[in-house]
Amino acid sequence: MTDPVALIDVDPSSAVAPYEQVRASVTSLVRSGALAPHTRLPAVRRLAVDLGLAANTVARAYRELEAAGVVETRGRLGTFVVDPSAGSGHDEAREAAREYAARMRSLGVPPERALDLARAALADG
Repeated sequence: MTDPVALIDVDPSSAVAPYEQVRASVTSLVRSGALAPHTRLPAVRRLAVDLGLAANTVARAYRELEAAGVVETRGRLGTFVVDPSAGSGHDEAREAAREYAARMRSLGVPPERALDLARAALADG
C-alpha cells in the first residue's frame, strides 16, 4: 500500500495557502482513485511533521475535507477516505445537520445547548 503522505503535494513557495493545498491534493487523490475508500490518513500531527506544516494547518484541511464529505473522522480510530458508493444517506444527514446548525444559530442557541437538544431528540426516537 502506498503511503498517503508521499502522495500529498505542498509547495511552500505557492501563493495558495498550505491548508488549501493539502485539501486540494487529498481531494484530487481521492477522485483519481489514488487514495481508495477506507484508506486511513495519517494523524494530523504526523502529517504536519512529514509535510513541514503546523498541526493547525493540517487540522483545518482535514476539517474542510470532512465538511466536503471526502473523509470522515472516527474519533481515536483516525481519519478515513469516504466510500462514495456508500450512498447519499451520509450526504443527506450532513445537510440536515447543517440546516439544524443554521437554525440554532439564527435562534441564538449556544452550540452546547443545541447539541444537548439534538441528543435528547435522538434519544426520544
